[in-house]
Amino acid sequence: MSTAPFAGTFGNLRAFAPRRVPLRAAWAPAALLWLVAASVAPRPLRQWVADICGETRAPMFASAPTSAGAHDTARPTTKVTVLSCTPLPQLPGKTVTTAIVDFPPRAFSPAHRHPGSVTVFVTEGTIRSQLQGEPAIDYTHGQTFFEPPGTLHVFAENPDPVRHAQLIAFFVTDANCGPLTLPEPVSG
Repeated sequence: MSTAPFAGTFGNLRAFAPRRVPLRAAWAPAALLWLVAASVAPRPLRQWVADICGETRAPMFASAPTSAGAHDTARPTTKVTVLSCTPLPQLPGKTVTTAIVDFPPRAFSPAHRHPGSVTVFVTEGTIRSQLQGEPAIDYTHGQTFFEPPGTLHVFAENPDPVRHAQLIAFFVTDANCGPLTLPEPVSG
């Protein structure tokens, strides 16, 4: 009987051992890919690297922090689809409006207010939202948040450069299904 019981069954295990690859050989494909991508990028290399590292308003990854700024006018906007507007019989003069808000990748909604209470349910993706006096918060599928009437909604965005995001908003406002969003005047 052999002292190496698996020698006959598995043969020479050295054939399956990982081989060492010189460091420069491992980095060569990555460096080549980076150079090719940088050369076809429609912006300067420095900007491209900054975007990947999340140092600008155009983060590569959804987890990169962003804030409202001057470059937001070039970003896609949201699309609001009103599903229903129904008077509330127990609250004369008030209606409840249900709307779907679609956020294409990197969509941005600038500062605004709502004339009534708003409850939001995120149905898809990530929505980053900030109310005045509070930090920006990322809300994901299944999470909700509330906006009191007239509160300044500093911004709302889909920080993801690839994935779509969507929410359902429930507005309780004055009768006649009036405007749901009141844009904040731009200063300066």
